[in-house]
Amino acid sequence: MRKGSPTIDIIIPAYKPGRKFSCLLTMLEKQTYPIRKIIVMNTEEQYWTKTSYESVPNLEVHHISKSEFDHGETRNRGISYSEADLFLCMTDDAVPADNRLVEQLVEGFSRRGLKGERPAMVYARQLPDKECGQIERCTRSFNYPGESRVKSKSDLPSLGIKTYFASNVCCAYERKIYEKLGGFIQPAIFNEDMIFAAGAIQAGYSVVYQAGARVIHSHNYSGIQQFRRNFDLAVSQADHPEVFAGLPSEGEGIRLVKRTAAVLASQGRPWLIFNLVLYSGWKYMGYLVGRHYNVLPRSIRLRCTMNRGYWEKTGDKQ
Repeated sequence: MRKGSPTIDIIIPAYKPGRKFSCLLTMLEKQTYPIRKIIVMNTEEQYWTKTSYESVPNLEVHHISKSEFDHGETRNRGISYSEADLFLCMTDDAVPADNRLVEQLVEGFSRRGLKGERPAMVYARQLPDKECGQIERCTRSFNYPGESRVKSKSDLPSLGIKTYFASNVCCAYERKIYEKLGGFIQPAIFNEDMIFAAGAIQAGYSVVYQAGARVIHSHNYSGIQQFRRNFDLAVSQADHPEVFAGLPSEGEGIRLVKRTAAVLASQGRPWLIFNLVLYSGWKYMGYLVGRHYNVLPRSIRLRCTMNRGYWEKTGDKQ
């Protein structure tokens, strides 16, 4: 590392870590850019196999209970154990695609917005894994294209809500800006990364999408799983009108469905369009119900959410 280059730590919330987590740690050891510490915030010590990871250099593990986990608070706590100039938030199932992931993310901080806006955060491209279905592959391609981009306040008229899009699956932050902006919201049901990005952009910073920084990460959610994910997404938007008011998500969803249908047809797989319609219906229903969660009784909210602990932390507010 060149003299004066920023130091970086990795922050990884983990729950029942398995094969992908082991691959993640292996690839972090191979990175061209030196990593100062890997800080793991593990939920439930009983699921942590110490002997499997004790050979990993600079690994620091902190255990919390499931009731303590929160998308914002857990990451904030992990970051508090770091003193590096930059920190990289990852999930335990995101595997670096090559040995230049960290190097590429750090390089992203040298980019500037149209008016010279400094990056507060740089997020990576997510590639589908080999088990990923075709519809999810299209979603990954839509949200994570092959071209990098610097987003700032001037992009809001053209990009709308996509201006604030970022993902803590793999996203690096500049510590000083993170601290200045107050860190991640807590408690957070979901979307802590996007809400932080919105605050950074409104404060005059930029958000960088670095397509050359690549991780392998995808899901094959069922319809009900996607319903619950979009329910939580919509709850986060309803709770933060200061960020999302006037920037509806439905337009992006429609664009995604149209593009995916066109891709499936061009590939000679028109029968998958029926699955796409059903899948998209689950997503939209989850989003619609989540936007109006405040009129739902507790029992219904708990059936709809992926994050039951959030409602306990917030007192299941009405």
